[in-house]
Amino acid sequence: MDTVIIIPARYASTRYPAKPLAMLKGAGGISRSLLERSVIAGRRAVEEAGGGIGLYVATDDDRIAAEACRIGADVIMTSENARNGTERVAEAVKNAGLNPGIVVNLQGDAPLTPPHFVTALIAHMRATPGAGIATPILRCDEEAVRNFIADRAAGRVGATTVVKNTLGQALYFSKEVIPFTNGKGVVAGEVPVFHHVGLYAYRPAALTAYGTWQPGPLETLEGLEQLRFLENGHPVDVVEVTAPGAKFWELNNPSDVPLIEAYLAQMGWE
Repeated sequence: MDTVIIIPARYASTRYPAKPLAMLKGAGGISRSLLERSVIAGRRAVEEAGGGIGLYVATDDDRIAAEACRIGADVIMTSENARNGTERVAEAVKNAGLNPGIVVNLQGDAPLTPPHFVTALIAHMRATPGAGIATPILRCDEEAVRNFIADRAAGRVGATTVVKNTLGQALYFSKEVIPFTNGKGVVAGEVPVFHHVGLYAYRPAALTAYGTWQPGPLETLEGLEQLRFLENGHPVDVVEVTAPGAKFWELNNPSDVPLIEAYLAQMGWE
């Protein structure tokens, strides 16, 4: 199997304990767990890719494993030692004896992920043999950047932003809103802020290397696992995607639930 999608999910989140089991109402008032909605997002991506892609949930928690089994998802059990999703995905690949050319980490807190975000990453990795890791970025609209700025003003740790170089590689990721726009969000009629989508595609060698590095000061300060690649001189390709007519937001805090439910309803996702 050339490609696998793995959804890492843990119960003991500091900011939002039991987050994968949080219930979210969609169109028609239908409630599904965050994990189920994340698996549905993964299945949509597999379907758009034309099949032939494995889909797994990786967890260290029996309650999450039980929910994955309830919705018919394949489960790979991992240890409690994984410090982030990338480490858990790397462990899952090893534990299950998988040998793919591309490993996709579909974060379990992004149920609004459009399938073409995943397929765009896979296409980039297939077309760029030298890429060790790639991740999608989405130019913010004015509503999104206002939400980012409001989160920071309220002291909430929300979505991640990214700045890139002319080679299509990330310069930095941050929980702050970068680049600086003086609180306006719009500069010369354009929003220069890119939302980093919590989704990654790796070569197995990049995952292996990641496991040999210790978290650096920037990763520790920001709480962003992908900074470990940059701190160790490993480039991260960014793939700009668009989402016309769609909304994108991660479930980072309990306060995000009403916003995501509203977006699910707007998009007609039950």
